[in-house]
Amino acid sequence: MVEDVVKSFGYLTLGTRLRRIGERLQADTQQIIEEAGLSIQTAHFPVMAAMDRLGPLTIGDLAQAVGISQPGITRSVSQLVQLGYVDLKPTAEDQRRKLASLTAAGQEFIDHSKRAVWPRIAQAVAEVCDGLSGPLLDQLAAIEAALAEVPLVRRGSKTEPSSGREEPAIRKQTS
Repeated sequence: MVEDVVKSFGYLTLGTRLRRIGERLQADTQQIIEEAGLSIQTAHFPVMAAMDRLGPLTIGDLAQAVGISQPGITRSVSQLVQLGYVDLKPTAEDQRRKLASLTAAGQEFIDHSKRAVWPRIAQAVAEVCDGLSGPLLDQLAAIEAALAEVPLVRRGSKTEPSSGREEPAIRKQTS
């Protein structure tokens, strides 16, 4: 069996590990969505959920609410408009800004998903996380907050360690 190099590098490759966990969760979630007879991409659920929870939003506000780039939100909203789940209209105060809102079909889709799909996904993820040491969600929140406060590019020194001590060697983790 080949060594999981990403895992062995520990903190050095944390972003890669989080991305592959996210990709796996997305792929598994897509299967659950398809098993429920729904035809939507996993990435569209947060966009629609934000509109369900917060009401109509501009593209910029939607990008902020979901934490995705504005071009990514624009693509998702365009796809949701084509599916008939979202309506996109200029705002009253500025015709250049677009306001995205759920259509009746979009609201019906979300209401059905909240009953039939979301509980199953939440339960499955909870089962995966059950028994982990330490509250994973708290840890992820702390990582996100720390990165928002000081991005990696501003942490440490590019030429020498910030503490004046030698940089630790990358250790192979056993777990």
